[in-house]
Amino acid sequence: MEHEKRQIVKVINDIDELFTLVDISLNRNISFHHHLRNGDYVINYVLNKYLKEKVQGINLFPSAIFPSYTSILELIKNKQINNITTNYLNGPVAEYISNNGLEGKLTMQTHGGRARSIIEGKNKIDIAFIAAPYVNSYGDSVGYLGKNKCGSLGYSIPDSVHAKIKVLVTDNLVDLDIESPEIDGSNIDYILLVDEIGDRQGIVSGTTEVTKNPIGVKIAKNTSLLLHELGAIKHGFSFQSGAGGVSLRVTKDVRDIMIKENIKASFFSGGITKYHVDMLEEGLVEKLYDVQCFDLEAIESLSRNKMHIPISASRYANPTDESQIIKDLDIVILGATEIDYNFNVNVTTDSHQTLIGGSGGHSDTASESKICVIVSPLIKGRIPVIKERVTTITTLGKNIDCLVTERGIAINPLRKDLIKKLKNSKLKIVTIEELSRIAYKFTNIPQDIVKHDKIIGEVEDRTFEIIDNIYQK
Repeated sequence: MEHEKRQIVKVINDIDELFTLVDISLNRNISFHHHLRNGDYVINYVLNKYLKEKVQGINLFPSAIFPSYTSILELIKNKQINNITTNYLNGPVAEYISNNGLEGKLTMQTHGGRARSIIEGKNKIDIAFIAAPYVNSYGDSVGYLGKNKCGSLGYSIPDSVHAKIKVLVTDNLVDLDIESPEIDGSNIDYILLVDEIGDRQGIVSGTTEVTKNPIGVKIAKNTSLLLHELGAIKHGFSFQSGAGGVSLRVTKDVRDIMIKENIKASFFSGGITKYHVDMLEEGLVEKLYDVQCFDLEAIESLSRNKMHIPISASRYANPTDESQIIKDLDIVILGATEIDYNFNVNVTTDSHQTLIGGSGGHSDTASESKICVIVSPLIKGRIPVIKERVTTITTLGKNIDCLVTERGIAINPLRKDLIKKLKNSKLKIVTIEELSRIAYKFTNIPQDIVKHDKIIGEVEDRTFEIIDNIYQK
């Protein structure tokens, strides 16, 4: 029997027992994943132990930080955390770091860059604490089963292989085989059994509905028409869009074109929503490659649709992974907090240098896709989205191809091929400087914000190049 050759992983029922086996004062580089998003209980549960034991010099490697991760804030205030390396953060932790910095520094990576850093040993993780909704006694695990299922476990897979000590934290331990586990139990050292790993309702955070706002509707329509004129919506094309309202509206409009012209896509990738699932089940796309589920319908789909495939963050976007999915990505639809005349995009901070997000897969997909489209209202909160220079560069302008707004479309001058194709377009194609002047008619030229010059962090591209600094607010 196969099971006779496999080793059962030690199950621990109490975190205090775990730390009689693992010296947390010697293992201070620790990682977590964020697939439960704002519903995650594991990170606070574990870090409360580090608070209680007053462990100093912690280096934290969470794939993202959400508002509910309050224990991180307490550790920072107690000066127990030295450095944080993550892909995304918002909420109280982001606000505090913006105003005060860290004992060490904040490093913002991309999803693909994080996976690459862990695999290549740049991010050296001592203990990976992995929230796992469905685990068997051999340490195999999937994220799309169990009472608190969260979908794909893509971001935690590199940690589960390359961390020095790997701990699955679960509220659902079963005595069953797991077919095609996302996490291979042969890599796991301990299983920590808890009452609840989280509340799956917290996964749905932010906008996951198609926008009905007239400005958003117009932007989406302009985007789908642009893609159609460029000949990008064709049989076998691949596509990625986020979970924001405008991006989802673009997905809907692209779907309408596909139905009208009998077009079938090869794959959709990235964070998956119910709208992508609907298109899979309608036969409009062959496969979904899922690194993160953005809603509960996407989670349910993983367990019933064989062509809805969970993938690791490395397979998704690590540029050194030979099986990288996004190297074959035709179109990606992305947002922007700011964009500048050189097409650099900021989704890391606002104009006042407050941390509000991070790259996630933004820079990864922009780098690899054949056409990268930024969709954004021309004016947000009475502030023009276009600036002479963005506050913080998240994604380099050389990888951005188009900006679509409700008042016109700008094409990056580097993409002479796209400009040539659109020479006789009926769409309003203008320069990004012209779009900026249109915005100023409504807002006037904004005054420059007085900025601090104290560096508190850095933005690291997937190439490991530092492309910008993050300054104290």
